[in-house]
Amino acid sequence: MPELGLKPAPADADAQSLSKAQKRAEGRARQEQQRAAKAAQKQQQSGQGVSGTTGSSSSKPKGSATPKKPISESNKTPSAAASTSKDAPTNIRDGAGGPDGSSDSPKSRGLRIFSHFGLPKTPGHQIKGDIHPAIVKLGLQFSEFKICGANARCIATLTAFKTVIQDYVTPPHNTLSRHLMTHLSPQITHLVTARPMSVTMGNAIRQLKLEISGSDIDLPEQDAKDALCHKIDEYIRDRIIIADEVIEDLAVKKIKDGDVVLTYARSSLVEKILLRAHSLDKRFSVIVIDSRPLLEGKTLLHSLASTVPPLPCTYALLPALPSLIIDADIVLLGAHSLHTNGSVYSRAGTAMVAMLAKEHSVPVMLCCETYKFSDTVMLDGFGKNELAPTKFSLEVPKSNSNLEALNPLYDSTPASCITAVVTEVGLIPPTSISSIPLALGRTTL
Repeated sequence: MPELGLKPAPADADAQSLSKAQKRAEGRARQEQQRAAKAAQKQQQSGQGVSGTTGSSSSKPKGSATPKKPISESNKTPSAAASTSKDAPTNIRDGAGGPDGSSDSPKSRGLRIFSHFGLPKTPGHQIKGDIHPAIVKLGLQFSEFKICGANARCIATLTAFKTVIQDYVTPPHNTLSRHLMTHLSPQITHLVTARPMSVTMGNAIRQLKLEISGSDIDLPEQDAKDALCHKIDEYIRDRIIIADEVIEDLAVKKIKDGDVVLTYARSSLVEKILLRAHSLDKRFSVIVIDSRPLLEGKTLLHSLASTVPPLPCTYALLPALPSLIIDADIVLLGAHSLHTNGSVYSRAGTAMVAMLAKEHSVPVMLCCETYKFSDTVMLDGFGKNELAPTKFSLEVPKSNSNLEALNPLYDSTPASCITAVVTEVGLIPPTSISSIPLALGRTTL
């Protein structure tokens, strides 16, 4: 009889262990159902199909009828976890969601290593703060690339700021020199939101803020606003318009009769130089090298071919450069900015043109105004860049494709590939940029 009283104890222990295993299985099933529900909700929001892998796995632990089945299932959980971890990269690659149930689109994954680049913005980006209508219009033109080019963007920005200053009214108990800076900050932020700020815009805005902070407090408000607008006009005239004219005079002397001038993409300054040389009855021809995504060389080609008499031109894409560089006598390039170490930040493809020209002993002349100089150091085009919108791509990859269209707009050309820099202060080597302010008796350019 005592033996009969000891036999029910193992059954109670098995029942107790069975209840614990069932509780763990039911807990895992609830967690998987919650994850599946979250993944389904996010996939519905993103317009993707719901993956049924988590839902099928959540129905397994509920069918335990004997004490041995929960134990065997609990023994299989490490292998099941390993299999789900192995399948996780496949699910992420297919866009079904990560281990935490969050979906990740192929586009964001493809651009993850380029997340520090200036990504293209939608034309109707959100307006935050008290933004002037002129700034809203300018931001739309920037984001749609209707205003493109360092000089054009700088002139358009300063012209819009003139309108903002004229419409500005100083609040009571404030001074124009202090409150106007606060009023301009959201305007600048809106432009940067539409498209990353260029070096030319940054230098011009920095000079404008300096003029605002130095304005006389005792001046009447309208006189102070007129004085600031006059300073803006002087900046555009002296640093851009007159500077371009001086650079034209210097660069035209380097073009001889019978020369073949090679240029890349479209620089407004290089275009003025070529038209000026043609107006002086110099007989030369031009090779226009172009590339995607913007294909700006077509605009330059149309401008050069519209002259009377038409200027002889050859248009080719960047892959044809090796066969055409041997015919060139001089290379004229434009610049977005010029940095302290002599590197040139310009349209993507400029570095290839300059390096190939150096390889064939063709002089490379960089035409650049001094207001494009930057006191930063640029080593490559990866640390800072901007991406072109997908509308400029030849063909947008399909959503389920592993390819992603990536169009950086700029690259960095080393100073060793530039023969000379043509500025309004003369022809200088690219490594002597930092000595110009000292030669002019200034602290900065």
